[in-house]
Amino acid sequence: MTDFSGLMLIPLIAGMTCMSLLYLYLPKPIWIYVLGHEFTHAIATMLCGGRVKGMKVTGDGGHVYVTRDNFFVTLSPYFIPIYAILVFAVFALIQYFLDLQNSQMIWGLFFWALGLSYCFHVFLTAHILRTRQPDIVSQGYLFSAVVIYLGNMMVLFVGLILISVGLEIGQVVREMYVEAIKAYLVIGDMAQNTAISINSALKSDSG
Repeated sequence: MTDFSGLMLIPLIAGMTCMSLLYLYLPKPIWIYVLGHEFTHAIATMLCGGRVKGMKVTGDGGHVYVTRDNFFVTLSPYFIPIYAILVFAVFALIQYFLDLQNSQMIWGLFFWALGLSYCFHVFLTAHILRTRQPDIVSQGYLFSAVVIYLGNMMVLFVGLILISVGLEIGQVVREMYVEAIKAYLVIGDMAQNTAISINSALKSDSG
């Protein structure tokens, strides 16, 4: 069994740092993000039994034409980090065909690529969410926030289960439960504070 304590942290942080520097100092790769975003819409549609009629991808945005739509199809690009999943898939294939389970170099490269790709997903998603997104508006801000947060947590935990025998299902379920409670508490506090602020503003105006 691989010892993650010595292999995961340093390359993971290195990958995250690399992506942070690329994001801050180089032109943002919007086209690459949009490609993954629309491709995720398409995959989600097919998983739900729909068909993809076409796709448009540009540096300014994109669109996919599908025959079926629901909250999963609409919000999937925001909580499914498609490029991080690609890293998982490539690593799984390498492990399957080459059996490099004990190779520290491969594990280090994997966690570096995971940190890079997941930060790409987080940074670029946060970047486009600064503008009004019809996907989010159509599903509601509160519902979208919870689904996006929990979806990202679930994808990470499931991916780690697939590549390591060191994580157990019970542990993942407990972590998901705890994170769900935390998410609802944070969002509830935000909603309560917002309501208090609005009520105070209304009272001051009326006075």
